[in-house]
Amino acid sequence: MTWETLDEAYDRLRATGPEFDGWLSNHGPMAAEVLVRHGHGDAVGSWVDGYARRLEPAPRATGRVDDWRGALGDARRLGDWLEHFEEELREGSWTDVLTTWWPRLLPGIAAGATHGVIRVGHAVRVLREQGEAPARVAELAQGLGYWAARWQRVPGAVAPDGSLVAQAAVAGLPRVPSQEGGITARLAQLGETTGWPDAQRALAPASDAEAFLREVVVAAVGRFATHAHGNPVMLVHAATAPNAVLRVLPSLPREL
Repeated sequence: MTWETLDEAYDRLRATGPEFDGWLSNHGPMAAEVLVRHGHGDAVGSWVDGYARRLEPAPRATGRVDDWRGALGDARRLGDWLEHFEEELREGSWTDVLTTWWPRLLPGIAAGATHGVIRVGHAVRVLREQGEAPARVAELAQGLGYWAARWQRVPGAVAPDGSLVAQAAVAGLPRVPSQEGGITARLAQLGETTGWPDAQRALAPASDAEAFLREVVVAAVGRFATHAHGNPVMLVHAATAPNAVLRVLPSLPREL
């Protein structure tokens, strides 16, 4: 099987929305990419057959995104955002669109429980490594649109200004007071969680962004091994979100 198998999956899944059953993220395109990448392309078609039955139709656009700042994080405009990025990517190169929107979207990295940046990371990796194709560009539009519609800041985020390596800093992160509810309920507690700002500041600033992110990913995976019994689905994104950023960095100007 070749990467055209993935293009076929992208085309089939484009009619489905980025979410289903409320806030559950559509993992179809990302899972199909991983199957092809690891030599299981022959399983993609039947897997998509089964998974697509759980999904919902893509939302329809109801207007244009003229004020992008005002529309960020407005999930009611998901269809508008998807169409917006389809249009931008028809008119410009995918690298130019990514470069323009990366600094706008990155502050809202918590979007969709970080699935916005994760989906973008998968799409960018395919475009960079396997070349441009209409289905691959369309998948990037889906990821960017989802991220923009669910754009969400991490409450109480501060810049690192300490001396700790990633493993020590991750080990020092405080627990939110209530371990009930989904990621939105838990993120909402961060701004008032004792020790959250100090734990972030304790991390040593990055001199090399890629090396820094690799250390964060390794630290998060290690933490997952010892703490995932609490909630493995949520905790795994402490590794997959920074790993998604790692996938995008080679396609961005270094000054970003």
